[in-house]
Amino acid sequence: MPKRSTSTLDHVGLARLLRAQVGVVSRSQLIDLGASRADVRRLVARRELVVVHPGVYVDHGARPTRAQRRWAAVLACAPAALHRESALDAHGMTRDRSAGGTVTEPIRLVVGRDRRIRPPAGVVVERVAELEQWLQPNRRPPRVAVEFALLKTAADRDPAGAIALLSDAVHQGLTTAERLAQTVGRLPRLPRRAFLGEVLADVASGVRSVLEQRYLRDVERAHGLPVGERQLRQDTASGIVHRDVRYAPERVLVELDGAFGHRDAVDRWSDLQRDLDASVDDHLTLRPGWAQVLEPCRLAAIVAQVLRRRGWATAPRPCGSGCALGDGGAPGPT
Repeated sequence: MPKRSTSTLDHVGLARLLRAQVGVVSRSQLIDLGASRADVRRLVARRELVVVHPGVYVDHGARPTRAQRRWAAVLACAPAALHRESALDAHGMTRDRSAGGTVTEPIRLVVGRDRRIRPPAGVVVERVAELEQWLQPNRRPPRVAVEFALLKTAADRDPAGAIALLSDAVHQGLTTAERLAQTVGRLPRLPRRAFLGEVLADVASGVRSVLEQRYLRDVERAHGLPVGERQLRQDTASGIVHRDVRYAPERVLVELDGAFGHRDAVDRWSDLQRDLDASVDDHLTLRPGWAQVLEPCRLAAIVAQVLRRRGWATAPRPCGSGCALGDGGAPGPT
């Protein structure tokens, strides 16, 4: 009578691996743990493992979670790493105003340029040269560094969406404007590279010249707003301050906030004090940031309303057809 074969599968090791990989495992990993083909078939037949992609399994029969889908995609296309929105999700980005974040969104991966691979359903693969330079070391599942993921994602969005994404990431502490600005230099083919580099360098340096120039050109001049005084030095009750833009007759200040995310408590208290000093002097303060300046017609409509309510007698002008100011200079739909 022939002897029954004894499985050499390391069940303790498998349990440990499943915990580390949120319940996902590949056929090659099972074999490394001593499983035979018969062992794999038996685990699948018993529904202890359920196929997610060819050669990749999850340890339950319900719909895989987002975390499990990320692991399954990486294992199905190994060696591969999470990229773009999938990498940001894995890095812990909790707020992205331009993404839905649903379970059914495709998982995005990056592989080496020399790979020829047909990804399974629900997985999108991008190939890059020198993949190792993109990766975040010692992270599981493998993923690109957050700066690469952010910039590649931002480059596919409109300018306002790109700024919102980068600002959200900095606010959440995932990176800094300085690191993002340095990474732009490593991506010579990045779409809208000049624009993103300009914005990030401006934010990283602490100088808001680019933002101020865009406000002057796209908001004030393009819509016939009055010419404001710029970088006005004022002696206030709390000391000397410099105002970005002042419309003196209407007693309106525009302070262009070029910072990403929430600044520290000292900056916030400073802003409150500046606004208090302005209100004591009967000035109204508006604080648009990048997202607002990148919608210049909508911002011009708001500034024009404030100015007209405070005495400005001249109507603004639309910058062109479809301008939010509408015909005749009246604010149109936004």
